[in-house]
Order: sequence, then structure tokens, then C-alpha cells
Amino acid sequence: MNHEKISMLRYAVALVAFGFASPAFAADGRDLCADRPGLGTPACTVEPGKFLFELGLGDWTRENDGPQRTDTILTGDALLRIGLTPSLEAQVGWIALGHVRERDSVAGTIDKRVRTGDVTLALRQNLRNPDGSGFSIAVMPYATLPTGGGGVGAGDWGGGLLVPLSVEAGPVSLALTPHADAAVDGDGKGRHLAYGSAAGIGFDLSDAVSASAEVSLTRDRDPARHSTEALAGLSAAWQPGENSQWDMGVNVGLNRDSPDIELYAGYVRRF
Repeated sequence: MNHEKISMLRYAVALVAFGFASPAFAADGRDLCADRPGLGTPACTVEPGKFLFELGLGDWTRENDGPQRTDTILTGDALLRIGLTPSLEAQVGWIALGHVRERDSVAGTIDKRVRTGDVTLALRQNLRNPDGSGFSIAVMPYATLPTGGGGVGAGDWGGGLLVPLSVEAGPVSLALTPHADAAVDGDGKGRHLAYGSAAGIGFDLSDAVSASAEVSLTRDRDPARHSTEALAGLSAAWQPGENSQWDMGVNVGLNRDSPDIELYAGYVRRF
């Protein structure tokens, strides 16, 4: 057999091998696994070597407490997620800009503050089905660094542990995110225990559009005042392609310890 025939044979074998391998390569790709939107946290992780950048384009929260009303606007609430292994990712989050406006109708005063927010570092280790299919569960320790200014930043370091889990059955999914936190005291000095969970149900309305309804309860044992925050949320997301997402949502307070309303919108991109 001459060299030309040998080369042609090698080329044919390579084509056959590539044909069998291509479906496997395609199967390795995961659906976009975004943290936003919503009150809970997904159990899925970013595939190794990939980056996910999530950006809160705008977030407005209003809280009425008797004669006092507080409006908080956050812009550039950024989260970078990096896939380290098939089931482990690292996260770095930072709020670029926050504007807080406090109005006291009795005293007739208005206080305004513009600050950057704290930095959050986290790891998410998935324990079952890192693509989020079927039953998926993960553990996620995190820490916050007090880099932000007063009113937007907490004032001291904090941390905690989340245990996201989900069950996916066709176009419907159920999710639960219990958490325990070393939350920063209201005066910005020291920490206390806070704990609770978010629970929700999600629907795939089409290949590109999804929606979810959630509730969350958090018991905060701040030494100055114990409280229980209760929220209900609705959110929707649109994925124009396999690597991007636009989203929006609304959260409503269910008791006096909770913010009255929150509106937000954001964008996600996978690289």
C-alpha cells in the first residue's frame, strides 16, 4: 500500500472517529444555569472552564416604617461565576453603586447616601446532578467583606452556608434554599445568627421563556431587635440564545418586618 492510500485511510478513520465523538461533545454542553432571577439559589454549577457574568441592571426597594420611608436603588450588582471542576464553581460578587434615600415625615428631614457595596466570595459544590437535572443538591459556603460604605455595605464581615436543592420534572421544577448565616448586627459591629429558607416553583413556558413563584422566610436574631422577614416573589426570564438571559421580577413584603416592595431587572452572559 503506497503512502497516498495510507493517508486516505487515516483520513477516513479520523472522520469516522469524529462522527462518533461529536454527539458526546454536544452532550457535554449544559443549559444556562443562572442565579438570577428570584429569591432562591440554584443547585446547578457552571461547567469547568466557563464563566458566567450576571449583572443587576437596576434594583429598587421601598420600605415604610411609620413616618420613615427608605428607598434603595442598586446599580451594577455584579456576580462572576467560574467553573473549576464538573461540580465545583467559585463566585465573586460586588455591588458597584447604591443610592439610599431616607425621609422622615415627622422631622421633615431627608438623608441621602451614595456608596459602593460589599464584596461576596463563595464556593458552590454540587453533590448530585451539577447540570440541575432530576434531583440536584449543593452546598454553598460564602463570606462577605466590608468594602462598602454605610447604608449599602453591612459594616463588618459576615458569612454563612446555603444548601440549594431542586427537583426537575419536565417543564416544572421545585426548589428549596435553606440557609444559616452569621449576619452582621444592625449597628455594623459584630454578628448574630440568622436562618431561614426560600421555596419556589418554576415553569418553562417555552424553550426560551420561564417564570417562577417563590416565598421566603428569614428569622433574624439581631441583638437590638429580633425579626422575621417574609417575602413573596414573581419573576420571569427570557433566553434569546443558549448563552444569554434577560430577566425581571418583583418581591412583596408579607409582614411589617419586610420591605414593602422590590422591583429589579438584570442580564446574564456565559463565556
